[in-house]
Parts: sequence; structure tokens; C-alpha cells
Amino acid sequence: EVRVATIRYQLSFLGSQPWPDGRTPAEVLLAIREHVVKLMREQYQTWNEELKPSLAAEGIRFLSREEWNAKQRRWLHHFFHEELMPVLSPLGLGPAHPFPRILNKSLNVAVALKGKDAFGREADLALVRAPRSLPRLVRLPRAVASGDHDVVLLSAILQDFVDDLFPGMKIKGVYPFRVTRNSELMVDEFDVDNLAHALKDELLDRGFARAVRLEITDTCPKTLGHFLLEHFELGEDDMYRVNGPVNLNRVGAVYDMVDRPDLKYRPFQPRVQTAKTGGTVFDMVREGDVLLHHPFDSFSVVIDMLKHAAADPDVLAIKQTLYRTGRRSVLVDALIEAARAGKDVTVVVELRARFDEAANIDLADRLQEAGVQVVYGVVSYKTHAKMLLIVRRENGKPKRYVHLG
Repeated sequence: EVRVATIRYQLSFLGSQPWPDGRTPAEVLLAIREHVVKLMREQYQTWNEELKPSLAAEGIRFLSREEWNAKQRRWLHHFFHEELMPVLSPLGLGPAHPFPRILNKSLNVAVALKGKDAFGREADLALVRAPRSLPRLVRLPRAVASGDHDVVLLSAILQDFVDDLFPGMKIKGVYPFRVTRNSELMVDEFDVDNLAHALKDELLDRGFARAVRLEITDTCPKTLGHFLLEHFELGEDDMYRVNGPVNLNRVGAVYDMVDRPDLKYRPFQPRVQTAKTGGTVFDMVREGDVLLHHPFDSFSVVIDMLKHAAADPDVLAIKQTLYRTGRRSVLVDALIEAARAGKDVTVVVELRARFDEAANIDLADRLQEAGVQVVYGVVSYKTHAKMLLIVRRENGKPKRYVHLG
């Protein structure tokens, strides 16, 4: 998505010019594929032969379509009609419906058909995109489950009941696939007047950039595989066949679905450092430098220092770097509160934080609207450092408190 895409980009523009190590981009891509094929084989082997059986032994079962009993199938069919079908938009390919733009890493299903549609037109292939608005794992209710925790993949439900979307037609096969696209943003910081605006323009097309990989089930016919490769302008070496869910990462959601503390690591309680005198964080720092070893020492000390600074009338200025923040960041809230309280607040926001560019642009806008002075880092460098500087008036003189990470 990034590294391989960048090499492919270099190959298309620089050709077979060798790198400093003597290998050409084409040779590097071939070596990467050899490693990836091996890793993916081991990954799915681990899932099918170790993890699934071990989870099943603990009563956590991932039920395949062949394992559904009649009662479960009825419930899942009802779920398909009530929850899944209303948000699906099947698209039959033809002269009036060319191959659609497939969003980066979205799960799609290629449906091989035979017969005529409702308008009397011959159709042999349709595409259905799995909705991103629904969870990829569906837990069966106790009334129909055979065990304590029976789980079904959303893609399996879609595959099994997809014929309901094509009445009067015969389903010859259903094959999930997904395409990975180049997600590297190509912005020359030296040639743009406004980096934020340039990134916004690039982000509009990120989900539909040039394809770099096709993942598909190992049951997919070669003809269909080649058809997809041709459409995405990929070669045979860019297709990876998998023995299981196309996006195996989705099964990780079961961790939060199942309440089994005995199968999980015990929650870790970090140490919270405090001042010996029992005062504020500033009192603790005045006693001497403090070393915080995360995650063994709690980060709450830093949060408390910033929140205290935002409300402290003796604090004159706050300066901080931000690389990534959560959707609801108490650090950002504290910075905004400080700015609104009349303090001089300056924040260095790294707009090039990969896959958080859009979030950081919105963050920068939000901070500026609150009166924060926002700086977009240094041209051609990424500001990844974690720094916080607080200037506080003490005994009539400014005193600086610093957090470096």
C-alpha cells in the first residue's frame, strides 16, 4: 500500500535503473512477493490449523457455511434480509454498467451468473460490495447457537444468500476479493504554496489510486482472476490467493466480542508518579527531573500537567508538537481551553502523518478556530518528536517546564 506502491511508482518512471545495492526495482518487487507468499501461507495455515481449533476448544467457534444447521441458516437468512440486503447495491456488468471504481481495501464479491435479469438481459457477472457500515463478524444469539460463542463472518452470509439479489438467475459461483491501492500521497512540498490544500486534493483520490495488489479466494476460477487483473492493470505476480477470509485481520474483532478474561492478558496498571510533597506536577518537576518509562509509568502525568497549565493563571504560554491524536483527545481539548483562556498557544501539527492526514488537517482547523497558532512542521521533514513546553511565571520571572518524548 505504501512501500511496494512506491517501488512500483519508481519502476514506472525510472525503469530498471539499479539501486545502490545493485538490485533493480523489478528484482526488489519479485523478492518481496516471494516473502509475502510465504508469510501469507503461514498466516492462513496458523489460522486454519491452530487458532480456529484452539478457539473452538474454548467454545468460541467461527462457523463456516457448511457447519450451519437448519435453525442457524433460517436465522442468518432473516438477518440477511433485515440487516444486510437493505444496504447492498448489486451491480451487473454490461454496456450500461461498466466495471465500477473499487474502493481501496474494500471487501467485494464477484458473482458468476447464468440467465437473464429482470429486464430480460443476459448477464454473466455481477459485483456486490460488502457494506462498511456493518460489523464483519456476526454473533449468533443463544437461541440458535450451538455453543457459548458462535460467530459467522459477514462475507459468509453474503456469499450464501447472494442468490436472493438475483431472482430468476443461476449462481455459478461467488468469490470475495479486495484490491489494495497506492496510498502514498505524492506532494512536492517545495512546489506548493499551501501544503494543507495540496494534501486535501491528494486525499480526494487516495481511495481510487493505482492498484498494487489483488487478494482473492483460492477457489476463484483462473478466467475470473485474469479478468480482474486486467481491469486493475495488474500482473500475475500481483494476485494473491488465500485459503480463508480475504481480510484475515477482521477476525481480530472477536477479542472485544467475547467476555473471556481467562483467555486474555490481565489489564496492566501503570505506576502514577506524584510529587513527594503531594503538590502539583509543577511541584514534582521542581523537585528534580522525572523519567517516565511508558507504558510502565502512566502518561496521565503529562495529561495532568497540560490540563493544569490550561487552567493555571500563572501560565503564560504553551507550545506542543502533535503527530497523531485520538478522535477525542484530552490534550487537544486542553490546548483549546488554554487558548480560549488567553494564553499564547503554539502547536506544530504534522500533516504528513500517514493515514492521519485528513484527521490532522481537521485538527489544525479546529485549533486555529480556537485561536491557537498552528505551524505545519518543517519542509521535507516529518515532525515525529513528542515535545511540550510550558512557560509559567514564578516569583516574577518566566520559568520553563518541558516534556520530551
